[in-house]
Amino acid sequence: MIERRPGESPTIECRADADASVERRKRYRQILTCLREMGPSTAKEIAVSMMRHGYAPTDDRNLAAPRLTELGRRGIVEPVGKKRCTYTGKTVTVWGLIDG
Repeated sequence: MIERRPGESPTIECRADADASVERRKRYRQILTCLREMGPSTAKEIAVSMMRHGYAPTDDRNLAAPRLTELGRRGIVEPVGKKRCTYTGKTVTVWGLIDG
C-alpha cells in the first residue's frame, strides 16, 4: 500500500487512472455493433451482448453506460424510451442509434 500524503486525494487519482485506461474508440465500436445487431437496447442488454461477443469479461452495465452517455453527447445514439429491466426490475433508459 502507498500511504496518502497530506493534500493528496487517492480517490480522484485512482478514478483518473481508471478513466485513462479505457479504450474509448474500441468500446464505442463494440457498443455500436451491439446496437446495430439488437436494435434499441438498455445499457445492461448491451453489456450482456458485449460479454457474449467476447468484448468484455463481465456483463456489468458500467462497461456500456458511461460510453452511451458520451455517444449521446456526440449525437450518435439517443434515449428512445424506457422500460423495466429484465435483470434488475428497475425502469431504465433504452438507447437507439440516431439515423443519419
